Amino acid sequence: MAAIFCESSSGQYHYTQVNQPLEISCMLLLIMLGKVFLDFFMLQVKQKKVKVSFMGYFCVSLALLDFTLLLSISFIFYFEDFALWGVRFTKYHICLFTQIISLTYGILHYPVYLVAGLDYYMTIAQTSQFPKRGPRLLYVFAVVVIWMSGFFCILKVPAIYEELEIQNRFSPYQCPLYASVQSYSVSCAMVLLLGTALLACWKEVITMLLSVRVVSFASQPVLMFSYVSNNSSTCFKWQLLTRLLICFLGTWAPFVLLQIIVLFLGARIPAYMEMNVPWLYFINSFLIAVAYWCRCHDVELTEEMWSTDPFVSWKFCFMPFNNENTEPADKPSTVIVIC
Repeated sequence: MAAIFCESSSGQYHYTQVNQPLEISCMLLLIMLGKVFLDFFMLQVKQKKVKVSFMGYFCVSLALLDFTLLLSISFIFYFEDFALWGVRFTKYHICLFTQIISLTYGILHYPVYLVAGLDYYMTIAQTSQFPKRGPRLLYVFAVVVIWMSGFFCILKVPAIYEELEIQNRFSPYQCPLYASVQSYSVSCAMVLLLGTALLACWKEVITMLLSVRVVSFASQPVLMFSYVSNNSSTCFKWQLLTRLLICFLGTWAPFVLLQIIVLFLGARIPAYMEMNVPWLYFINSFLIAVAYWCRCHDVELTEEMWSTDPFVSWKFCFMPFNNENTEPADKPSTVIVIC
């Protein structure tokens, strides 16, 4: 696994530099403060009773690593010039640490999404909400291996380390930060896939949205979708795709719009900002939707089944049918989703 990571990060052309003034030390501190607050806010507001997963553990590890970087930057910023364990730390190290973090974050998008996707594909049909100690330890081990592999590649590849030294030596008033090509390509792929899916079933999406009504159920506002399928022989996966799109975009539409704007403007966001907990949960919901669509015939309609995603309720997607052999209803189907 480490060899694959190193190959992905061996060339400097894999990154786009974003030059900023060295007075960035104060700005970096404020940005990391906001990012850490956002990370822990998302971890706090998410649903607590969800099935454990690799992405859940990785999000926690990312928040802790961001918090550690914030503490390091704050400590160096306050004392400015000090020695610790025989090593002298100055404001130069604020830029250096952030560069290392940016480079490491930039090469971890592919492996993290790949492992998370495989995890959901293999476990999406399992109904057990609390797995044994073995899977938990496996998730922790996978997270540790990915982080160690990423840092090993950045710190042990001579070309990257020498480039950092040269830039910081000859550009004392600039702190070059890096935008990940991996994240950019993932954003392009997601926008392309979502756009293709919407074009493929836009009529059904519009029809279902037009049938929505807001009603009161158990003293809570709910959305009720009443609809009749225009074609009783419509493929189950085709109907499921429409529902998955509505559920996903109903929660993450602002993120999709932000992606489109960033791609249209050609903006390059530094990697230490781009990989954050909200972004990972956005990707997490997309991967869960793909896993549901690929393994739709293995999904069992149990309450534990719907505790996979901390932010999106996918229960609506599988009601009232769960396989292609379901007989068409005599009356229009009614689906209720609690918001």
